[in-house]
Order: sequence, then C-alpha cells, then structure tokens
Amino acid sequence: MMRVVLAQPRGFCAGVERAIEIVERALAKFGPPIYVRHEIVHNRHVVEDLRTRGAVFVDELDEIPPGAMTVFSAHGVAKRVEELAAERRLPVIDATCPLVAKVHQEGRRYAAQAREIVLVGHAGHAEVEGTIGQIPGPVHLVQTAEDVATLQVGTPDRLAYVTQTTLSVDDTRGIISALKARFPAIVGPDVRDICYATQNRQQAVHDLAKQVDVILVVGSKNSSNSNRLREIGQELGKPSYLIDDASALQPEWFAGVDTVGLTAGASAPEMLVQGVLEGLRRFRDVDVSMLPGVAEDVKFKFPAELS
Repeated sequence: MMRVVLAQPRGFCAGVERAIEIVERALAKFGPPIYVRHEIVHNRHVVEDLRTRGAVFVDELDEIPPGAMTVFSAHGVAKRVEELAAERRLPVIDATCPLVAKVHQEGRRYAAQAREIVLVGHAGHAEVEGTIGQIPGPVHLVQTAEDVATLQVGTPDRLAYVTQTTLSVDDTRGIISALKARFPAIVGPDVRDICYATQNRQQAVHDLAKQVDVILVVGSKNSSNSNRLREIGQELGKPSYLIDDASALQPEWFAGVDTVGLTAGASAPEMLVQGVLEGLRRFRDVDVSMLPGVAEDVKFKFPAELS
C-alpha cells in the first residue's frame, strides 16, 4: 500500500478560473472562433480543450482577422498591444488576472513619481513582458540577488520595485533585501504582490515535504508557478517531478517509496490530479488523504462585456 497525500490548496486559482471562463463565456455569447493572444493560461490540456471548442491561440495580433473577437491572456499584455488592437479595431476582452493588473498599476504609479522601476521576475515570461510594456520609462529586470550587484541605474535615489506575481516568496524576499541593501532609498510593496495563490501553494509543498518521500507536481513545463513548486520540493530534500499528466509517471520513482505528495500548479485542472491518482493505482494500492490547508474563497469580477 502506498500513501498519497494531496496538497491543499492545489490547482486552479481564481485568476485562472476567471480567464478560462472568460473564453468559455465569449464562445457561448459570440460563437467561435474566439482569438486568444498567447496561451490563456500556461497549461497544455486547458489550451487544447479550449482549442477543440473554437478558441484560436495566436502569438501576435496580426494573425487575427479584422473585427474578430479577441481575448488577452491572464498574464497581461503591454500597452502597445492594447494600442495595436485599437488601431485594428479588434473587439477585446481582457482576461488579465486582477493581481497582475494591480502590479501594472503600481508600476505606473511609481513611474509617475519619476522613479526608475526594477522588476523582479523571469526574463521572457509573458507576465514580465506585459508588465514591462505597461510601465512608461525605464524598467530594469532582475532575476536573482546576484543580478542586483551589477544593476546599472540612472537615479539610484529614485528607485522603486515591483514583482512578478508567480515567483517564490523566499526568492523574492532575498532579491528585495539585496535591492534595499544596495539602494537604501528604494521603495516597493515588500512581498505582498506575490499572489495569494502562489503563496498558499508553496506553503502547502513545505507542509507536504514534512510527510512524504516523493513529490509530484501536476503542471506544464512553461508554467512558472508549477516549476517553482517542484523546485521547492527539491530544495527541501525530496525527489520532485513536474508532470503534465499521468502518462509521465515512471515506476522507478516509487521504488521503496511509502508516501507520495501530490499537488498541482495554479493553471492545472483537478481532473489531471485525479488522473495521476488513477495512474499511481496501476503501480500499487493507494490510500489517499488530504493535508489541512488554506481554504481559498477569492472571486474576481468578470469583464463588463461578459457579466
């Protein structure tokens, strides 16, 4: 018998649920095709399911026919993308997570105070690119505390920082400490902009690691928060694997293992978690329990076009 402990909370957060439902409501109201700039959320299964129902995912706006209903992904977009959509007269529904939009607002507020902005985040991530493009003026990206040492800024006494919402609280805290040590006048929101769902899922992995031998994280390879959950498990000394679904399970991971921890990134649907449980039952009888954890009851409003 192998014990499986489910993390709580795990899987979909309110921002992801809202973004997916925005596409579903748009398909129901306006009919397919609905064009979505970038993956609505970073999960392959979610994207494929919506694609079969009439969502068309594109990299850039010039791939969208004139006048076609357009949705911006949960990660947010640069101001220039908004302007291009208006120039092309595309009707747009914005599925940007409200917590990401809050970071955009903070960045603009700091920029209006004539501050240079430091963004703590991962280069190339859709959220980071959108945030940089939402802030007028210089934005400096730092990914590690080591990056802070080589940071070149024009006004060291007029700096502010904002953070990508899906980073690790611990990593962000270290980078912010390094920024404050080098630039004592810097201002910013401490770690409050790490979103509640990211914090809760990371804490659940800390709790899981105390009870299990191996940790499985259900999520896609391009999901920042899912990757971080796996990294945290690994850092806590537990073999940890990021898997898309049950098909990725390897029997050798569970040789001599009594207890498995199972969680999911914020963009991974619960059906994939249940599928992994079924996959584990192919190897051995399974006894499933759930960690006590934070109950999330956050709800976000829908755009006026779909309310």
